[in-house]
Amino acid sequence: MRLYATVAVGGFRRHATYRMATAAGVFTNTVFGFILSYTYIALWDERPRLGGYDMADALAYVWIGQALIAVCGLMGGGFQEELMERIRTGDIAVDLYRPADLQTWWFSSNAGRAAYQLLGRGVVPMAIGALAFDFTLPSRPLTWVAFLIAVALGSIVSFAIWYLVAMSAFWLLDGQGVAQVAWLGGLFFSGMLLPLNVFPGALGEVARVLPWASMLQVPADVYLERYEGWGLLGAYGFQGGWAVALLAAGRVAQWAATRKVVVQGG
Repeated sequence: MRLYATVAVGGFRRHATYRMATAAGVFTNTVFGFILSYTYIALWDERPRLGGYDMADALAYVWIGQALIAVCGLMGGGFQEELMERIRTGDIAVDLYRPADLQTWWFSSNAGRAAYQLLGRGVVPMAIGALAFDFTLPSRPLTWVAFLIAVALGSIVSFAIWYLVAMSAFWLLDGQGVAQVAWLGGLFFSGMLLPLNVFPGALGEVARVLPWASMLQVPADVYLERYEGWGLLGAYGFQGGWAVALLAAGRVAQWAATRKVVVQGG
């Protein structure tokens, strides 16, 4: 465990060195936050209580999304491109010879990355949004704790999805096509464009049970205090269930790939 804790710390420090990239990310998230906020204002002016949210809830949802876009990998896991490149070139063989589990190594590294992104790219846009707009804030201090737990679980689900995407490179050598499909799925089904509660009929029912809902919709609803008591535990169970299932699928894909597939380059 000490090894993986060191890897997580290393992942945090590694991303902390890219200060200009962090500043650019904060600027981009803030700009898009303003664009989406005014779009939501126009939409909610026409349809008050859309999806069960009032205007303040909807604006909070916008800025939660901008805060979590890098933390929960809503538009990319942040590590899968490096892992796919190592598979493509054959450098993955070096990783497999390490006295460490491949999946746990990358999980730990990604945990450090996500922690840094929460502090580096999450807090500032959220604070700017709170100053610029009148959006909902939790009424209870413990809601912040519950929210952070939901964010952590969402980040795990995100890792599990993107790890599966990276594993596809063992068979495809170039997994960019799979990554693009996963990117589009995450953008739409996480609720990044619109809350999943707004989606009509069967589409909404399906979207709310897919794993991407764990990455934004569930944490946002926890923040907005739409879950309490057993409902909150149920939300965590939904996220945890997808995390376990997808991590297990990633483990199976890793096992199959490292025994049956010859990587390019060696």
